[in-house]
Amino acid sequence: MNKLYRNSMEAMIFIDQEGKVIDMNPAAEQIIDPQVIEQIRTGADPSFCQTCEGYTDEQELISCARCYLDYPQGEFSSFQVFLKTRDGGVVPFAASYHTIDETRGVRVLMLLDLTKQQKTQEMLQRNHMLKYVIKAQEDERKRISRELHDSVAQELLSSLVDLRVIKYMDVGEDVLKKLQHTEQSLTRLLDDIRHLSVELRPSSLDDLGLEAAFRSHFKWLEKNYGLLVKFSAELAAARYGSEMETVVYRVCQEALLNALKYSGVDEVYVRLCEENGHLLLTVRDEGVGFDMVIDEAKGTGLGLYGMRERAELVGGQFMLRSALGEGTTVQLSIPLSRAEQQEVG
Repeated sequence: MNKLYRNSMEAMIFIDQEGKVIDMNPAAEQIIDPQVIEQIRTGADPSFCQTCEGYTDEQELISCARCYLDYPQGEFSSFQVFLKTRDGGVVPFAASYHTIDETRGVRVLMLLDLTKQQKTQEMLQRNHMLKYVIKAQEDERKRISRELHDSVAQELLSSLVDLRVIKYMDVGEDVLKKLQHTEQSLTRLLDDIRHLSVELRPSSLDDLGLEAAFRSHFKWLEKNYGLLVKFSAELAAARYGSEMETVVYRVCQEALLNALKYSGVDEVYVRLCEENGHLLLTVRDEGVGFDMVIDEAKGTGLGLYGMRERAELVGGQFMLRSALGEGTTVQLSIPLSRAEQQEVG
């Protein structure tokens, strides 16, 4: 019992019926400020109140008016208490408070540091929220994309057909020129809407998968911006999970946009393959590059931050390599689940 008392990771603080600290184990001494311990031991202020910042049970944050130290039965379990610690910070602890000597009214307050658990829980909650936000964003993109394609674009196309019919009617030269000008404007607008629809959420990604969506996007980049994408795909499966495909597509899309803006070249290499149980995406250019020691990236850096976050959400790793005059390489590696690998096999 003595070894348990001395070596326990759980802090133990013994308190008498008047609320004065009469002893504590080494784990407790590592928590409480040395000045407070000195005051307790010299009897200058032996109360535990000087280090306590309040506590919470299953229902609410309870004030000093209903302090656990004054609980009539001397039994109080499964609550969270906040203490001022050695470093001056306020730390949450899981606590229980029990009577161990009814005759003398001695009780023990047992504490377990919740800092790591709380940080883990906060990170888990953050990831869940981020997943929810990204999924909601992609769903809304998909909805707007289909609305643009199936409704707005179709209405414009119908108007174009009507204009072309009017052109063959007996109208004046001025009217004909106006019709031709309007037709050209509507044609450009229709192309812009179709492009916006694809950028929001390419239907090929949902219907045909990554490789088809990539080839369609690369063809559009070459046509509109003159960026030649040399693409190689070595995939054992036609489809992957929707979340994984979305992450890979968005990372590639952002990496190509950065190359288009900053690399200074008109040729980029993209490789999509499976290696050692991972889906691997590599986007590489041989452009001007940048010094990663001085500045991680040009621009706002929000694109790189977004790529990293998306990678982490599917358990993947995002890597960026660059140097002045040596180009830039973006790599995304996502582990494939056993089920996906078996499906491939």
